[in-house]
Amino acid sequence: MPTSALPHELQAFLAQPNPSVIATLTPEGEPHSAATWYLWDGGRVLVNMAATRKRLEHMRRDPHVSLTVLDRDVWYRQLTVRGRVTEIAGDDGLEGIDRLARHYTGESYARREDPRVNAWIEVESWYGWAGGAPWTGSR
Repeated sequence: MPTSALPHELQAFLAQPNPSVIATLTPEGEPHSAATWYLWDGGRVLVNMAATRKRLEHMRRDPHVSLTVLDRDVWYRQLTVRGRVTEIAGDDGLEGIDRLARHYTGESYARREDPRVNAWIEVESWYGWAGGAPWTGSR
């Protein structure tokens, strides 16, 4: 599993609005996964969630997470980043969720009544898979 910086090709892939699944750890050490929007944000990953989500509770207790991103057209091409949540902040003005919603839908987030929270993930390692072989971003 590479620990080097993500190659340009893989960063370009992460910059696209692809489907993804985030995994956190429960207090018992079990994985908890959920589909999520993400945004490649200047070398780290932004995710956003309702303030009541279990994954937020897990991130606050143990910052280790992984995010698997699937190519929206070819699911056999995927990239998993592993890292730590290094910042958690309230999304009081809904700027974070609006950035994500516009990235995925072209419009601001519709549900404005629930409190939201941003979390930023620093990537520590990564691995990719494309068409039955490792994807390193060098092809």
